[in-house]
Amino acid sequence: MPLSCLSDMPLVAAPEMIKVEKVGEKKNVGLITLNRPNALNALCKQLMDEISETLIELDKDSSVGAIVITGSEKAFAAGADIKEMQNMEFAKVFNGGFLENWTQVTKTKKPVIAAVNGYALGGGCELAMMCDIIYAGDKTQFGQPEINIGTIPGAGGTQRLPRAIGKSLAMEMVLTGDRISADEALKSGLVSKVFPSNKLVSEAVKLGEKIAAQSPLIVAMAKEAVNKSYEQTLNEGLHFERRIFHTTFSTVEIYFHFFTQNIFNNDHREGMIAFGEKRKPNWTSS
Repeated sequence: MPLSCLSDMPLVAAPEMIKVEKVGEKKNVGLITLNRPNALNALCKQLMDEISETLIELDKDSSVGAIVITGSEKAFAAGADIKEMQNMEFAKVFNGGFLENWTQVTKTKKPVIAAVNGYALGGGCELAMMCDIIYAGDKTQFGQPEINIGTIPGAGGTQRLPRAIGKSLAMEMVLTGDRISADEALKSGLVSKVFPSNKLVSEAVKLGEKIAAQSPLIVAMAKEAVNKSYEQTLNEGLHFERRIFHTTFSTVEIYFHFFTQNIFNNDHREGMIAFGEKRKPNWTSS
């Protein structure tokens, strides 16, 4: 379904290189499917612009609680578009901030899940690592093969990969261009789960639904806290986490109706009360 067909999600023009749907039982998971089959979903400027614009819209959509990005069973994305890059010169890429807009994935407040099948090479591997959680199909191959064409990763491959799998394996992959399998990616910590390729997207959507059932406010706070662990020292991160934790105790609102005091609790208190009453919480993002 093209994005322009989705209510309350207007864009200037419908995307051409991705497909966008609201999926799940409650239609509360945004599904972005890369759709350049003839190029193995190579990541060109137009495709990445469309992903960025769509993520901004999905972030604004209150009916969406999580986002899944996927490709085809053959390729999540086989890398950046070499044809687009091969004639670029230093001054153009330096002054033009080439690849800077790719970071919109990391700026998205809602959780983003990568459902990765087939080839996830170069920019494809980097795009997956920008997401918050990676699920992989059992035939997936991850790699940073830029060394083989005389360059290095330019969208986080030398930075996020060592953080995910450690320096030694990351260095080996970056310096040789060698790939790792889905099972190796699971063992090294790059992905959290591996599924048969034909079940991958449905499992990622299930995860998105489970996340979307939580308080959107608390989910956003938890995501921010985890991401801070990659940017700060342990002591700074613990301080940040504690402050965010304290914040979840705030914003209790009191309403008066017909001279009767009714207390409507914030999500923190609602979650605890619901747990004690053995019922599902009624989240209000307050």
